[in-house]
Amino acid sequence: MERAILHSDANCFYASVEMLYHPEYVGKPLAVGGDSEARHGIVLTANYIAKRSGVKTGMALWQAKQVCPDLIFVPPRMDLYLKFSSMLREIYSEYTNQVEPYGCDEAWLDVTDSFSLKGDGRKIAEEINRRVKKELGITVSIGISWNKIFAKLGSDYKKPDGITEFNRTNYRELIWKL
Repeated sequence: MERAILHSDANCFYASVEMLYHPEYVGKPLAVGGDSEARHGIVLTANYIAKRSGVKTGMALWQAKQVCPDLIFVPPRMDLYLKFSSMLREIYSEYTNQVEPYGCDEAWLDVTDSFSLKGDGRKIAEEINRRVKKELGITVSIGISWNKIFAKLGSDYKKPDGITEFNRTNYRELIWKL
């Protein structure tokens, strides 16, 4: 049996969590980062509206404000993000005990041994995607493949909220173009 590895990546994780607690920020450019009043620090993450304006992770706050004058800054709340990270992992643990976290917003899941109970990798990915949206109010992009590298590439392939499968029949056609 071919292995099925998922890579799940929460989209704009910190910003997505902040927008749940501050619905007034939905539809506006938002970045989570240092202290905007003291004008120091960096962007830890930004929502897709801010990213489309040129805001990048790691950018100095003053630079981010230059490329996106309407950018709203919020200070990071790691305790809240870690709570959401824990809730994500609880969902993952219902599909496999082989979860390898990568930071607080990404994880690889080997779901090979779950096929008989939960269905194939795509079915599991679709169910996880739906549950995260419904139960946590954020989105994840998920890659599916027989190895971790292609699964990670799959989670980056269609963002936000996408599911991409690289299998033995399509990987050359899709990946070689990149």
